[in-house]
Amino acid sequence: MPPIRANSVLPARREAVTLHTADGLSLVGELALPADRDPSATLVCLHPLPTHGGMMDSHVIRKAAFRLPALAAVAVLRFNTRGTRSEQGTSEGSFDDAVGERYDVAAALEYAEFADLPRIWVLGWSFGTDLALMYALDPVVEGAVLLSPPLRYSGPEHLAAWAQAGTALTALVPEHDDYLRPAEARERFAAVPQAEVVGVDGAKHLWVGDAETVLDLVVQRVAPEVDVPLPREWDGPMETADTSAYAR
Repeated sequence: MPPIRANSVLPARREAVTLHTADGLSLVGELALPADRDPSATLVCLHPLPTHGGMMDSHVIRKAAFRLPALAAVAVLRFNTRGTRSEQGTSEGSFDDAVGERYDVAAALEYAEFADLPRIWVLGWSFGTDLALMYALDPVVEGAVLLSPPLRYSGPEHLAAWAQAGTALTALVPEHDDYLRPAEARERFAAVPQAEVVGVDGAKHLWVGDAETVLDLVVQRVAPEVDVPLPREWDGPMETADTSAYAR
């Protein structure tokens, strides 16, 4: 069978969506659903820092949207936060240092809820983990998975709120992270009794070369009924995305 490569796009029902924030902005997004069945779970993705190149097409989030609807029956909602640009388009507004972005997170969760998407989980990466901790503690959210959490914008008060709520929380922390490594992460997240901190050997903040490991770990939490590791080959229709704009 042909291998699933970095730019492989597996079958899904994909549609461009527009998220509308409470402060009047329109955000560019995409919803990817399983092609031939209803989703069993949902990921709402919050991308890394846009001032450092983060966007809805950042590679782990892009690969989640390309693969998980087909491999795990997981719906993937990804979008550009205010002022963020990618090949999908540019969201209105401008970067607001994790302040106005609260409305962006709320708009995404509202969209997922009103679309009747099941078992909503938030997947945050770097800056997106701060947004998740600060703004995604919502009754519709079953849990959050944090990739490379720097704990830069979020503070002890946000961890305390997650602790009190008891909502599931998993932090995937690279061994060689630039900001927060596993030992310190375990100390910081000890404030949240239900938090699971998973150190990933050999990985770095950007997860280059480790996307498959990340997706396996995410699916284990979000859709535990799915066997992992996920298939690395695909015997069926498969397209190839043009990701040359992001090669750098």
